[in-house]
Amino acid sequence: MVGDIYKTNYIGDKIALNFKGNSITYGQMDQMVLAYGSYLKKVGLKVGDKVVLSCLNSPEFIYSYFGTVRNGGIIVPLNLLLTMEEIVYAVKDSEAKFMIMHPLILQKAKLTKEAVEKALGVTLILLDEAFHQAVSEVSTEEFEDVSDENAISTFLYTSGTTGKQKAAMLTHKNLVVNAEQCYLGLHAKQDDIYMCVLPMFHVFAFTACILLPLYSGATITILESFQPKEVIETLLKDEITVFMGVPSMYVVLLEAGKKNIFFPKLRLAVSGGAALPVEIYRQAREIMKLPIVEGYGLTEASPAVSFNPPEGVQKEGSIGLPLSGVECKIIDENENELPAEVVGELAVRGDNVMLGYYNQPEATISTLLNGWLHTGDLAKMDEDGYIYIVDRKKDMIIVAGLNVYPREVEEVIYQFPKVKEAAVIGLADKLRGESVKAYIVLKEGEECNSKELLLFMKEKLASYKLPRHIEFVPSLPKNSTGKIMKRILKEQLEAQK
Repeated sequence: MVGDIYKTNYIGDKIALNFKGNSITYGQMDQMVLAYGSYLKKVGLKVGDKVVLSCLNSPEFIYSYFGTVRNGGIIVPLNLLLTMEEIVYAVKDSEAKFMIMHPLILQKAKLTKEAVEKALGVTLILLDEAFHQAVSEVSTEEFEDVSDENAISTFLYTSGTTGKQKAAMLTHKNLVVNAEQCYLGLHAKQDDIYMCVLPMFHVFAFTACILLPLYSGATITILESFQPKEVIETLLKDEITVFMGVPSMYVVLLEAGKKNIFFPKLRLAVSGGAALPVEIYRQAREIMKLPIVEGYGLTEASPAVSFNPPEGVQKEGSIGLPLSGVECKIIDENENELPAEVVGELAVRGDNVMLGYYNQPEATISTLLNGWLHTGDLAKMDEDGYIYIVDRKKDMIIVAGLNVYPREVEEVIYQFPKVKEAAVIGLADKLRGESVKAYIVLKEGEECNSKELLLFMKEKLASYKLPRHIEFVPSLPKNSTGKIMKRILKEQLEAQK
């Protein structure tokens, strides 16, 4: 399908992709990837060149991605929510020579091709009718795959564990090994039908919704974005067997459960991208009868690190056990491994861990310390090796010298029956150092006040963990994957001062 590195045994008439009513076989997909690769080579793409990709969820995203890496190019997928200033930064920082863009994105930005090329200093390839015509006419006979598994395949921009956006450098081996690890950990099957509704530029979607099913010889139904009605209809119509989502998506699916809509063909529902509140996990299993499992990962690990086993013992609130070939340990500030049940930083090691950050040697050294990826997540491990994420290291709130983990407070808030979503952050407090603030989104039709909520929480949390400030809001800011953005809540507070 995509050269020796991404080799699959399923070329032929098996359906690989479903998109907007059209089905594309593995054989057809391979031919399109080959044509894209040949065209890119013709316009001057060389080994090591960086290619920025700005594209909606579509088969064209997959063709562009693999067409680039089969040439030995390095793909740089961009978040579609980035501002022009952020795009300029990514293009300049990655030293990209080419940019592939979906024409709808250019239209929404109200820009011309010439204006983009001038502003970014790249050769812009628009996925328009002229491009498709050129691709259909290009010769593929002399195309040769570049197949060094240790070469860099992908730059993924992330804030990482600290500071400004950095390009995590993932090799071909990182990504393929992680797809294999997911294949084993999730007991993937060739006859599975996956839904890809997570944005393809995100590593969770790319590894779990594209590489994993293609490695398995399964079928992918592609949706451009998360529209609840369309997702529910597609789950039923296409008889989806594997769904990958973030916690906020499961909140929406729970609403469908209240209307007695169920998905009998769904054999596996994976939650990742952010911590899954225990109450949402319980409701998904009890109300929706969803076979839901929580996973954990981060961009720097390609991204999957662990899953609560789909078969065998699952533990509530846990991200489960490390995947095959992944080592995990809990460490203190001096790199000492901590015993069971003691909270420290989660460190990860394996062939799925990135090469480093592009042109960021200091950040690379501090993140990949002594061969271990320091995740920045506070966690603990039980006697059986199951891992529990306590919170982000940087999100921890210190109230009068006592540690408060926002996730612990959020877990209690989610148990209150009127609450739909919650986010907890720390506020500067002259007396205590910091205090706890909670943002609450209520379920439709519900009414509640701070006193009622606090009365419920007092029986479940120590007094210093209770929110001193509660704000009821119509919605919470989310990124393109549906993850709640606490950073924006903090920025909004700063702006109000």
